[in-house]
Parts: sequence; C-alpha cells; structure tokens
Amino acid sequence: MNQNTEQLLTDLYNAFSQFSPLPAGDPQYVDCGEVRGDDDITIDLGRNIKRSQQMTYQLYTGHRGAGKSTELMRLQEYLKEQGCFVVYFAADEQDVNPEDTEYTDILLACTRHLLESIKDADSKPLRDWMENRWNDLKDLALTELSFKDLSLEAQINQFAKLTANLRTEPSLRQKIREKVNPHTLTLIDALNKFIGDAKKKLPAEYSQLVVIADNLDRIVPFYTDPGGRSNLEEIFLDRSEQLKALDCHVIYTIPISMVHSNRVADLTNNYNNAPEVLPMIMVRKPSGEVHLPGLAKMKELIEKRVKQVAPHLSLETELFDTKEMVERLCLMSGGHIRNFLFMMQESINRTDNLPITAKAAQRAITKLRDVYRKTTEQYEWQILAKLSLSQRILNDQQHRSLLFNRCILEYRYFDAEGDRQTWYDVHPLIKGLDEFKEAVALLSHETTNN
Repeated sequence: MNQNTEQLLTDLYNAFSQFSPLPAGDPQYVDCGEVRGDDDITIDLGRNIKRSQQMTYQLYTGHRGAGKSTELMRLQEYLKEQGCFVVYFAADEQDVNPEDTEYTDILLACTRHLLESIKDADSKPLRDWMENRWNDLKDLALTELSFKDLSLEAQINQFAKLTANLRTEPSLRQKIREKVNPHTLTLIDALNKFIGDAKKKLPAEYSQLVVIADNLDRIVPFYTDPGGRSNLEEIFLDRSEQLKALDCHVIYTIPISMVHSNRVADLTNNYNNAPEVLPMIMVRKPSGEVHLPGLAKMKELIEKRVKQVAPHLSLETELFDTKEMVERLCLMSGGHIRNFLFMMQESINRTDNLPITAKAAQRAITKLRDVYRKTTEQYEWQILAKLSLSQRILNDQQHRSLLFNRCILEYRYFDAEGDRQTWYDVHPLIKGLDEFKEAVALLSHETTNN
C-alpha cells in the first residue's frame, strides 16, 4: 500500500465518523424528512417556540444514533435566525452518567451551562445559593477554601465541579444529591433570577432564551420498585413541574421507550405537547420491497461524505467494487445512521486498496450482526419473530427494551389518503441470525398446527 492510498483510506474512515453530529449548514448533511414521515424539527419543535407567548417545554426522542443531535443543531441555527439565544449541551459529556441519572443532576447541568453561556448576567443569586449550602458541599466539590475566599470565577465554577463529580465519581454522586435535593426549589428560584437578568442582557439580535438538553435519551431505563415504576417516570413525570419551572424555553431529549409506555398521555398532558419522535430512514416498505427514495437518501449520505475527501471518486465503481454491495450495506443498516457509519468504517478498515470488496463489506455486516446477537436475550427471539409478522409493538416492558436497544426500529410514511402511518420492524441485521430464523420457523409451525 503506497502512502497516498493509506492517506485516502484514513480520510475516508474519518469522513464516516459515528459520534460527531453535523453542525448546521454542514455540506455533508442530507435532508431525510421525506423518508422519515415528513419529519422537520424546525416545524415540529421550532415553531412552537417561535409562536408561543408562553414558555414551552418540549420532549424529543428517537433511536440512539438516529441523528437527533444533528437535527437539534439544525434547530439551534433555525432558532438563532428567529431571534433566540440558544444554550445547547450534550448532558452525558460533562454532567450526567446515563447509567445513573436523577432529576437533580439535570437541574445542576442546566444551571452550569446557563452560567457558562451567559457570562454578562448577574450570577449573585446562584452564588448566594451555593454559599448557603457551602458547609455541606465544599468537601464534595473537593476544596477546603471558604466560599468567600474563592474568586468570582471560582465561585461560579463550583457548579461545574459538582456536575463533573456527579458524572464521574460514584462515591460522591449520592452524597451530592442528598445535600442538593432538599434545596432544589430554592435553586430553581435562584436560577430563574439569573435567567431573568440574562434575558435583559442578551445581544441585541436576541429576544428569547432557549435551553436544549441533549443526550438524556441515553439514560438507561430500570425499575426502582416492585410496583413497576421506572427511573424515567421519576425523572420526567414525577419531576415534570420542576423540569418546567425554568423561565425559558427548554427542550429535553428522552429515551424512546418512554413514548411507547402507558404514560405517554401523561407526558403529553404534563408538557402540553406530544413528544416528537425522529424515526428511521425508511429503506424498505412494510411489504418488504426496497423503498427507493430511502435507499437514494442513504447513497446520498455516502456521496456527500466521500466528496469532502475525494470529490471525483465514483461510489459504485471506485469506492465499492459493485453497486449491489453499496445497496446491501444501506439496506442492512435498516436506515439507522450510526449503524451504517459503523459498517462503512469497518469496511474501510478491512481494505488495503480501493475499491472496497464484497468480502470486506460482509465482514463489517457480520461484526455488527454479532453485537445484536449478544444484545438479544433468549426469550426475546420469539417476541421479535412475532413482530416481524405483525409490524406492531405491544405496550409492555419487553417491547420497550427492544426499542431502546435498537433491535426494533420505528418507521413512518404517509398513505394514499394522506394519513401518517407508523410501523415497526426487526433490525435487518437480526433477521440474518440463526436464532431469529429458528424462532420464525417455530412460530410458523405453531401457526400451521393451530
């Protein structure tokens, strides 16, 4: 392999990065709304903020890796153009641990990022709140200094220290919550005083303040008591009044399993809006036929990323050795963008010289398929087999878990009457597993005998 070839492969590998949301206006962005049931975040969420005379509190969800963060960044740019100052943060990067998150963690994260983003606003109410709690919190913030001895910047930074410890220090996490929980209402009051002053000091082109708390959809669901209540209910329902108490517009991402529970009506009522869901890119129709518009969007995604590093490289003759292999990767992803990016990177990793061979692409498919084999519990194969025939999900924890783990994917389209239809399918990678095929065969046998 010569140096130029290695550099090209390296550049192509990085062009398909799985964990880097595209900023607004990125030339690699592909508008997939028409193959996602006419989804448009600027309409579905943005116009509520633009037109409402009251503060809005909205929920946004979808499968992890479906492209929510990219869409939220596009929304952020839209809102800026509409005169909104937007504070966006990915909560799991610095503030919360998805394996163990409570409402208090989210409130502290919002406080931290508002403080860091609007430096001209009067932070005294929040500094006073921290000073009043200092005897309890200073050991947890890992400093021995008195609060008054800290510089102004250091006083403000104590909120960042608390959220960092919440995220990374299991031994401190519960202690911080125990100290802060009794005082969340006074923290909200202090934060709203800060927000009120911040609104007066926004740059001239902005008239509204919006917070976007991303990646809360990664919070892992679990049940906290034998009665079947989940940690998600405790955060987003029991604490909904506090989540709505900030005196600004807020968008929270939530796990997709929440909108497929019997509490979705409560979510809609509590937040005065139904949660918005970003579905998969529909690459197949419910009949199983290839959905050509969806397939075209997946190919466009490849072309735009390749164009950034190799503008003249042909997709079907120079990047891949056959058109069929390009389409196979697109279809095997199920329209799940991060899965598709993973398989592209893995295919490139198994390539010494372009074009990517069918063998390299199949190895990538097999590697990701094995992940789904290990993800699926033994009792779940029969559930998946039944869903592959009905294309409907049941309102139970088993189906919610399979949605959360992306074993079941959600799709939308408009029928001939103009009604939006939602349907579900088993991830295409799972359909190639022997365990799934055996479950389907057993179901078919049982159905025939009955």
